[in-house]
Amino acid sequence: MTPASAFVCLALVFCVAAAAVAADSPADIGSRLQLMVSPALIESMKGVSLKLHPPVPREVVFTLDAPYEGGESGYVMMLKMPDGTFRMYYRAGGETTQEFTALATSKDGIHFERPALGLLEFGGSKQNNLFYKADRKSYGESHNFTPFLDQNPAAKADERWKAVALGWSYLPNGDKARALNALVSPDGINWKLVQQKPVITEGSFDSQNVAFWDPNRKKYACYFRASRNGVRAVNVAWSDDFRKWTPPVMCEYPGEHEHFYTNAIEPYFREPSLYVGFPMRFVPERTSIGVDGRKTDGLSDGIFISSRDGVNFDRTFMEAFIRPGLDPLNWGSAHGNNTPAWGIVQTGPGEMSIYWAEHYLTTPVVRRGTLRLDGFASVNAPYGGGEFVTKPLIFGGKELLLNVSTSAIGSVQVEVLSADGQPVRGFELAACPPIWGDEIERPVRWNDGGDLSSLAGKPVRLRFVMKDADLYAFRVKP
Repeated sequence: MTPASAFVCLALVFCVAAAAVAADSPADIGSRLQLMVSPALIESMKGVSLKLHPPVPREVVFTLDAPYEGGESGYVMMLKMPDGTFRMYYRAGGETTQEFTALATSKDGIHFERPALGLLEFGGSKQNNLFYKADRKSYGESHNFTPFLDQNPAAKADERWKAVALGWSYLPNGDKARALNALVSPDGINWKLVQQKPVITEGSFDSQNVAFWDPNRKKYACYFRASRNGVRAVNVAWSDDFRKWTPPVMCEYPGEHEHFYTNAIEPYFREPSLYVGFPMRFVPERTSIGVDGRKTDGLSDGIFISSRDGVNFDRTFMEAFIRPGLDPLNWGSAHGNNTPAWGIVQTGPGEMSIYWAEHYLTTPVVRRGTLRLDGFASVNAPYGGGEFVTKPLIFGGKELLLNVSTSAIGSVQVEVLSADGQPVRGFELAACPPIWGDEIERPVRWNDGGDLSSLAGKPVRLRFVMKDADLYAFRVKP
């Protein structure tokens, strides 16, 4: 057994052992936000179901029609800066032209502009938004240059920004193979390689590979394209210093193994203990569309995945999160259409935005979609009503808050149960006035008030009785 395979085996053993412990022990949720994106915390359901909530398509926020952009531009990354402004990084150009990395900026996440950076010349002028140029015409670092603002509190000032990008390693026989290079920057615009040699060499890498500071592991994580029995898949590796990386571990997602062309995995910005991902799902066998049988190079859409450990991902929702829709230009050109951007951002008090690419190989555009805050999915109850009960939980706060939406006739009630399923005195269902309305943080009250302090640190279950309602998330606030 090689050291790399030994590491993978140990990692999988650790994950299996951790899952076994979690199954036998109450889940310690503290005061963390619990999104209803999987059945992980649910013991039983009656008359309710988990429901996916795709983003609502909004406006085109950017058109890739500059002379140095064009049909093969893509691999978008979105970031909300500490000052409230937005940055969009993307590939300008493509595999058949010179590839650059470019920056667009916005004050609201909707209207993006190309700042004149004055760094690289194109067409005799430096008045453009280009800041990095691949050494090679194509399949160099600008092919999939994906930066991030480092949240590691120990990060150096001149390395506050980091990025991974396509590089090349040399095999013993002299052949070249794709690899990942690491880059650093003080400002997200002026970049340098951390070393001449690639930092990760086991993988495919010809996709949008993403890296970030993982606050759960206190390490850098990198998610990148790999192969599982001929199917495009996702690997992850970790690093303490962004230079030396562990051998890769294959991410697991039970169910049918579909082609994940990209992954767009990140810690959810409102609750980093939850990892969310938006892979572009590639369907290569579908090479025609419509009554006339128009030929395509495959089809693609965007999907939603989530994880609580960053390795084992939930596939409760096999359906698409982002469909190609009525626009015929989004059907086909599967290597770039309907590709979710990396980075979901808050754009309003109760709104977050996700972005994706459309019209690949024609004049590409970036479209925005909106979601309710925390609203990737919900436990949904129909008009006839239903209920669900959680597994045993241990919380550390005193006030239960719900992200909830009901109809005018709908309602939600909450009962607190002991670990063995008995109602806790004072927190019975009959003592909880029905909740109706639409709020991101609705406090739950019982007849004697809403203070749960006496139950903090003790294993309990929560029973939700619902009618014509959606519960998106809950937490127990300190």
